[in-house]
Amino acid sequence: MNKATLQEIEARFDNDVERFSNLETGQATTVDAVWNMELITDAIASVYPNAKNILDIGCGAGNYDVKLLQKLKSNPNFSLVDLSQPMLNRAQERVSALTKGEIQLIKGDFREVSLEEGKFDVIIATSVLHHLRDDEDWLITFKKLFRLLKSGGSVWIFDLIEQNNVYLQELIYKEKYGEYLTKLKDEEYRDHVFDYIKHEDTPRSLVYQLNLLTDVGFNNVDVLHKNLCFASYVAFK
Repeated sequence: MNKATLQEIEARFDNDVERFSNLETGQATTVDAVWNMELITDAIASVYPNAKNILDIGCGAGNYDVKLLQKLKSNPNFSLVDLSQPMLNRAQERVSALTKGEIQLIKGDFREVSLEEGKFDVIIATSVLHHLRDDEDWLITFKKLFRLLKSGGSVWIFDLIEQNNVYLQELIYKEKYGEYLTKLKDEEYRDHVFDYIKHEDTPRSLVYQLNLLTDVGFNNVDVLHKNLCFASYVAFK
């Protein structure tokens, strides 16, 4: 099966704004989605209570930004990047109601858009990196994340991951995650989710990503949470 193009992915998200605007449910297909959103935003608010510049790549409808602003006393500036203009419009509407800071909307592929280097205290990248395709994509992306951060800044990631071991991948993804999806709805729904992941996504293992972050220069990398084929982690510059 050929992987989805960016245009196909953009079209799917253009038509799914309402589902991605729900703070209470998050993305139902994502294990611990709401719990990780609380964990990551709690952590960012704790480490950067006076954050000035925040970048959210693949921001969707701005759930993480809204949740973070509920916990910050400062009025940070936000740069929001997404393939989908309807998602960006919704994110701007929701974020602008909670901060007096500037809001910059950037439509496009994160790897290609122009952003100021050394500017950001915090970068949020949730449920977006699995759309990268090959090792070169991952290297380019992690190098760019590093360049965009201030010294002492950090990137916070939550995403779909693979296991390095094929037997563990079969158990954790196909069997255990498959059971989770079936309980959400039914086996047909499980197969539907597996099909669009196969069509759209190219995840890498958690170990691969942590090692690559270290290789490109991050000096403090830590795991926040892992459950089945989803994990959250942070890397400091």
